[in-house]
Amino acid sequence: MRLNEIVFTDAKPVDGYGPGFFRIGGEVVEGPVAVLPTGVFAWGGYEDTARLAEAAIDVLFVGTGAEVAHVPPAFRAALEEAGLGVEAMASPAACRTYNVLLSEGRRVGLALLPV
Repeated sequence: MRLNEIVFTDAKPVDGYGPGFFRIGGEVVEGPVAVLPTGVFAWGGYEDTARLAEAAIDVLFVGTGAEVAHVPPAFRAALEEAGLGVEAMASPAACRTYNVLLSEGRRVGLALLPV
């Protein structure tokens, strides 16, 4: 088996998560968080779409917590109107998917609710 070192762009990968926190780029962040190519910031939940809609990304992965859930229609509509694809999944799956696509150089973002 051949192993290759993954080199990320300026965007930070998710290193881990636990009850109420995420470890992103080696730093622990508590509560809901958004990870974009421009940085990591506290996310205000489904009503907080402004910074997400302005991001230079193609797809936003939304981690809905421990279980997969539908995102509110107004949240999805606001982001899709800005030209973003929105993919909702459980937060652990969103973290893994984000890291894989980030390692491929894709233009992705992440909005996470804690597990």
